[in-house]
Amino acid sequence: MKSLIVLPGPTGVGKTALSINLAGYYGASIISADSRQFFKGLDIGTAAPTAEEKSRARHHLVGMLDVSDYYSASEFERDALALIEEEHKSRDIVIASGGSMMYIDALCTGIDDVPTIDEKLRQEVYAVYEREGLEPIRSRLKMLDPDFYNEVDLKNHKRVIHALEVCLMTGKPYSSFRTNTKKQRPFNIVKIGLMRNREELYERINRRVDKMMAQGLLEEANRFYPQRHLNSLNTVGYKELFKYLDGEWTLEFAVEKIKQNTRIYSRKQMTWFKRDKEIHWINLSGVDDRDALNQIVELTKICN
Repeated sequence: MKSLIVLPGPTGVGKTALSINLAGYYGASIISADSRQFFKGLDIGTAAPTAEEKSRARHHLVGMLDVSDYYSASEFERDALALIEEEHKSRDIVIASGGSMMYIDALCTGIDDVPTIDEKLRQEVYAVYEREGLEPIRSRLKMLDPDFYNEVDLKNHKRVIHALEVCLMTGKPYSSFRTNTKKQRPFNIVKIGLMRNREELYERINRRVDKMMAQGLLEEANRFYPQRHLNSLNTVGYKELFKYLDGEWTLEFAVEKIKQNTRIYSRKQMTWFKRDKEIHWINLSGVDDRDALNQIVELTKICN
């Protein structure tokens, strides 16, 4: 049976190491479902797989885009499905691993066909957000699409901004493009979520940020400082260091904010993933790599 094993989980939980071990076991390749790892040059801040890790398992959709490129969940769905179809010609198992919630949903259940946003319009809307905050964006969305306004998380600036962009781009409400119809896939999907006890996960996140700084995250952020307005760089790790480079924050404070915002993001990821009742969860706290791999293999056998 042709299958896709999906390994979702919060940032810092250990998805990369486990997915590589699993790929080695099955002789499979890995599709990245981390929306920031798609971009070239953000290796440290996105914890992209290293050259050594790539030598142990073939990775797809890592470092394929320039930071100025637009790439949507629907484009990811198209590209990932094409890769899976090609991989399934010679092997039964493909692995998808990452923490980008919408991209995993797009791959597993499909996403509505929302029009691509013109880059000029995208920059104009984002400039309003940068200059005046989210409130004028919300107000305009309420006027153009009251239905979506009443159901969206109004604190989630990315979703609010994207919905307004679609309204302005098409002249139609964003909600008119949302059918929420689950698409059928020509392969079996096994979702195995990875989690850890909260205290352990937070400690791993803190250590990982320190390691990133030691590896040169500040230098990486500095290289992209002239492009800091781009959506691809509006992400944890870079936006805090841009505040330091702007002279607004001390470096020590910026690093603490990276840790704090990463912990907050990990909670959002878990809240999203736990809504999906198809995910089988493994708690990696107190479990070594071999036992974790065995648990995933056994779950895959059961679900197939």
